[in-house]
Amino acid sequence: MRVALAVLVVGVSLVLAAVPVGAHHAFAATYDTNKPVVVKGVITKVEFVNPHSWFWLDVKNPDGTVSNWGFEGGSPNSLIRNGLTKNSIPVGTELVIQGYQSKAFPTKGVGVNMTFPDGRKFLFGGSAPGAESEAAVPTKDEIVAPKKDDTKK
Repeated sequence: MRVALAVLVVGVSLVLAAVPVGAHHAFAATYDTNKPVVVKGVITKVEFVNPHSWFWLDVKNPDGTVSNWGFEGGSPNSLIRNGLTKNSIPVGTELVIQGYQSKAFPTKGVGVNMTFPDGRKFLFGGSAPGAESEAAVPTKDEIVAPKKDDTKK
């Protein structure tokens, strides 16, 4: 009886320990490595919230309309360790962001790096390939924005 109770307690403990891990999403579940994206826009909002930071910017589309893009980054702690604080990017700052587009939302993505007008570059420190180092920066020949029809999804 004691052995059965011990096995039950260990089994339940293992199941409970795995629950938070299952709740966290993987990069491949949300973003597409076959859709690298580079956008240029003006910061409208910076959110340093756990477990991920978010950077929102207005991007001018080819037809003159504006789309608000959101890019997920690493945890606030990882960004701060890399020298980037919430106050480093005031609203109105122009940035070029390289990353990967969301599978479900045409104006969302995960950031790999951001480049300021003066050439400074910061890594997003998140789950995207290359977000922790320059090794796998997504490439795209031109700065892009979604077509007008894509922003309605």
